[in-house]
Amino acid sequence: MAPTLVTAAFGALLAAALLGAAFDRRSVAVVVAAAVLPDADAAASLVVPGATNALLHNVWIPLVAGAVLYWDTVRRRDSRVRARYGWRGVRIAWVSLAAFAVVGIGADLFGLAGANLLYPVADAYYVVDGRLLFSTRDGIVQTFVAASAEGPGVLPLESPGTTASHAIPTWTNPDGRPGLSPGAEREFHVVRAGWQAVVVVAAVALLAVRAVGDAGSTGDVGSTGDAGSTGDVEANGDADPNGDAGTTEADR
Repeated sequence: MAPTLVTAAFGALLAAALLGAAFDRRSVAVVVAAAVLPDADAAASLVVPGATNALLHNVWIPLVAGAVLYWDTVRRRDSRVRARYGWRGVRIAWVSLAAFAVVGIGADLFGLAGANLLYPVADAYYVVDGRLLFSTRDGIVQTFVAASAEGPGVLPLESPGTTASHAIPTWTNPDGRPGLSPGAEREFHVVRAGWQAVVVVAAVALLAVRAVGDAGSTGDVGSTGDAGSTGDVEANGDADPNGDAGTTEADR
């Protein structure tokens, strides 16, 4: 599995990039929590065989959640999410879903351990590992996707095995099999490579810059004393500064 700190850093970067005006410490915390949530299936592996990178790393969870969220926020006339949390809630919900799928699942899919994308419908871990290059002799060469990929999977991706043959060790479950192992050696990886340390540092720096920038913007707005503009916003209802559709008092 990708180190939890690295996954959280990717989630923070995604939050800083996509939250827009909804960016604050609370919204970032929600997005980061969504990014690391798939790693919780490591704890379930103590009871469920092969649950690590399978139980919460499949495509069905984000697909169903995305369909429900789309229906509620786009197709439904009276959105429950928007009515209760406003445009900020809608933005945070979509970014959190993106963090769960892209960061939480993607970090392991593109890593060494892999992700059981179709679990429990089909049991096979997949790893996206390869290269993409241009050669003066062979032209464009890519090895990520291959029609004759080895392994038990049905997707054209490399598969290291199934839940029965591919055990993924974690801090919670060192041998990746059901049952407790009190005497087993446990390793908590903070980072596993130099580029991961770069990602963590970049995430911390970006969050700091965004926080300072937002604090400065708030101070500038407060110093103007333009109470009339605030009143206009309140009169117009729950307006989204990024252009998202809001619910006005008249509409309600």
